[in-house]
Amino acid sequence: MGEIRSGIGSRDYYEMYSSFIDKFGPRPSGSETLEKAIDYMKDLTIKHGVHDVHTEDVMVPEWKRGHESLKMIRPRLTKLSILGIGLSVPTHGKIRAEVIVVSSFEELERIDNAIIKGKIVLFNAPFTTYQNTIQYRRNSAVKAARKGAVAVLIRSITPRSLYTTHTGDLVYEPHVKKIPAAAITIEDADLLQRIYNRGEVIVVEMQMSNELKVNKSRNLIIDVKGYDIPDKMVIVSGHIDSWDVGQGAIDDGGGMMISWFVPVVLNYLKLKPRRTLRVILWTSEEVGLNGAKSYMNRHSDELDNIDFIMESDEGTFKPLGLEVAGPKDLTCLINEILQLFTPWDLNRLKVANSTGSDISIFVDKGIPGASLLNKDDRYFWYHHSDADTLTAQSKSDVLDCAAFWAAISYLIAELPVNISRS
Repeated sequence: MGEIRSGIGSRDYYEMYSSFIDKFGPRPSGSETLEKAIDYMKDLTIKHGVHDVHTEDVMVPEWKRGHESLKMIRPRLTKLSILGIGLSVPTHGKIRAEVIVVSSFEELERIDNAIIKGKIVLFNAPFTTYQNTIQYRRNSAVKAARKGAVAVLIRSITPRSLYTTHTGDLVYEPHVKKIPAAAITIEDADLLQRIYNRGEVIVVEMQMSNELKVNKSRNLIIDVKGYDIPDKMVIVSGHIDSWDVGQGAIDDGGGMMISWFVPVVLNYLKLKPRRTLRVILWTSEEVGLNGAKSYMNRHSDELDNIDFIMESDEGTFKPLGLEVAGPKDLTCLINEILQLFTPWDLNRLKVANSTGSDISIFVDKGIPGASLLNKDDRYFWYHHSDADTLTAQSKSDVLDCAAFWAAISYLIAELPVNISRS
């Protein structure tokens, strides 16, 4: 599977992927760069002979990062690295306050509100799994604000660090004061923890500026019409936006590009599947799945026609198979298909209750789906940080992902039997 056997060729495909990343870099939700990237991918689709392509408008947030700084004042003066959490409110000047260090929400709740009031809370929760640890990035601002904190710092959500900060989104609640939130490195979180454990007073000065507004963006939709049951669809997808740090090469440039490749290679091979194969390059995934939510609302009367939905959004490292969410009969059927890929060691099936990011809202409504299963043990080393670059990708792995993704997408869309939801 190391060679993509199409008229594009493996060298050309990887060059298109790397050129896209180099040309646009990060593509934040609502930004002009993102909209230019969407136009570019639409034009590239037509250039490669696929003309059934259109966009659908989506209103999305644009959170634009400004100046950010953090320094420790006591017990010694030193600069600390900081990266604001996406959608955070600004500090409106400088916040100078004492730091309280906790490792969990339970530990925070045990501390009297009078002690927390006016302080900055550092959540120094070690990474276990992303699903378990992400709560500290998303919910810390609300939890700390309820107890009177003026800001929160979060240990970056990553298992490894070379002094990298990792961003992401957060959640505010309507009747709770919005306070600023930022990530710091693992190294600085551990430094502050050691000082705190010795009983020394820690005082920091924090400054963050940013702007939040609403802009128009678009989902990009590409169709390969089915020859037998065109009203039924298999959706294949990835998101085209990224955070404003790094290059968005891993999250989700790779997944977006291998999904885009599916209709292009099918067109070259003159293959039409039984069902319509629809590729969607979602917009504004990073700040709330806005592209997927808009699509679901706009196409609510078509959801019954989605037989299967797929997404690649956890890296394009060495491909292994699929993570599948659906009824037992369907997972058994997908497992049989995967056995065709045994010679390339691409036959692994992981069964899940839900899967994907954008597609999770469809899967949760009973539509069966799958995510690319790949050797992503290093994914969160780079995730939402300046380290998300092409350098972290392996060309051969990306090409194998593209070949596998195109083949498995076609085979599922070509299935001669009904795809059951129960």
